[in-house]
Amino acid sequence: MGDVTSIESLLDVPTGPLQVPAGATLELSVVIPTFNESRNIGALVEQLTGILDAELGDRYELIVVDDNSPDQTWKAALSLAATYPRLFVMRRQSERGLSTAVLRGWQAARGRVLAVMDADLQHPPGVIAKLWREMSRGADLAVASRHVEGGGVSDWRLSRRILSRGAQMLGVILMPGVVGRVSDPMSGYFMVRRSAIAGAIMNPIGYKILIEVLARGRIRWISEVGYVFRERTEGKSKVTPGVYVDYVIHLLRLRLEFLRSSRFVRFSLVGLTGAAVDMSVLFALSDPSMLGWGLTRSKLIGAELAIVNNFLWNDAWTFGDLAAHQRSFRQKLRRLAKFNVVCGIGLVLNVVLLNVQFNLLGMNRYVANAIAIGIVTAWNYILNLKLAWRTTGSGPVEPPRD
Repeated sequence: MGDVTSIESLLDVPTGPLQVPAGATLELSVVIPTFNESRNIGALVEQLTGILDAELGDRYELIVVDDNSPDQTWKAALSLAATYPRLFVMRRQSERGLSTAVLRGWQAARGRVLAVMDADLQHPPGVIAKLWREMSRGADLAVASRHVEGGGVSDWRLSRRILSRGAQMLGVILMPGVVGRVSDPMSGYFMVRRSAIAGAIMNPIGYKILIEVLARGRIRWISEVGYVFRERTEGKSKVTPGVYVDYVIHLLRLRLEFLRSSRFVRFSLVGLTGAAVDMSVLFALSDPSMLGWGLTRSKLIGAELAIVNNFLWNDAWTFGDLAAHQRSFRQKLRRLAKFNVVCGIGLVLNVVLLNVQFNLLGMNRYVANAIAIGIVTAWNYILNLKLAWRTTGSGPVEPPRD
């Protein structure tokens, strides 16, 4: 009987993209990533089971995801399955890393709410009941934090305290709209609603999975629960300088990804192509060495050609996802008309700024034109997002990022 239970409790390791599927048959799945934690896993499972049995009955599961520990943590966990039928074990032999272990566990999990905590008992098991109650109240994310009321650290050295706070401050600087949403972004003890992350392809580095969840998830309501981080009593700490290096690399990569995917960045890049058209026509028509036409007339012609150029690129790329819902030629012409009106108003502002700088302030015509274009770009983006590419029923919503 014990052998059958062990086989049933050993989960296959999911493969492919790190993407949590939709669908759930239980209330809560707690994933516990491990590496050389055989001396702690028994006590942790015993304590969690006692707490969650009282809170949820049989509507939860514990999933230990072990990276093929030399001390055979996976085997120690599997030996507990006969006693704790809601315990499951995953042994990874070809992948490594805490964050990916968590995501593989979540991929195999059946819970409506997905949780993660460390196996070393530095995360007090009793706090899990408080996190669950916050999720039951409707939170999308409940985070155990060392930096709110009731939270703290036990006997950390000053250097570690400085490193932890410094890492948090760096995160707020680089990703204020992500890291700044929680008081303890480096927490590894939290719960998240499956529906908030289902379908999102995750790409974490190192240990700090919470940042990835905040960055890529659809998180609206966040609750925080204070806890005191305990000192390890068994096993060896895995906090090394490399953990902080991975954290910084992760932040930088997310920052670059957000810049590349930002709709405003795409709009601005398209604007550069329009600026090239505008400048070229302005030079060809107004420069004394060329046709020598008047500045305003030359500017209007160049600007209109730039507007058509920008519309075609924005309709295909910047707002392509929105344009896909309005495919007919008539709808495209309507968008072009709206785009022309918005940019036409911007053009009037552009011409005024250009003439003030060139005629009154004596600035170089091309420098003055570049400054005017930069100021008007923000105007054009905001108005076009809300008018030209507005979809019927619901306007486009920019993600709450940086």
